[in-house]
Amino acid sequence: MTHLNEGDKAPDFTGIDQNGNTISLVDFSGKKLVLYFYPKDDTPGCTAEACNLRDNHQMLLSIGIAVVGVSADNVAKHLKFSEKYDL
Repeated sequence: MTHLNEGDKAPDFTGIDQNGNTISLVDFSGKKLVLYFYPKDDTPGCTAEACNLRDNHQMLLSIGIAVVGVSADNVAKHLKFSEKYDL
């Protein structure tokens, strides 16, 4: 595993979003991206973080920044979390 420091370029990755779609880092090529990692869906701290990003999502998009959250939860849990908090 490669150790990354703040500001390092992220290595390419592929994952599945809450809707079952495959996404890769290359999908965001040439764009700014907030890639945030959190331990588990629907826990107090993770929910607060996700909702803060949700509340600021339009502003981030308006300045060309996409947001991707990553946790080890499965697709069904991500979808439930996403729907519950309108993420």
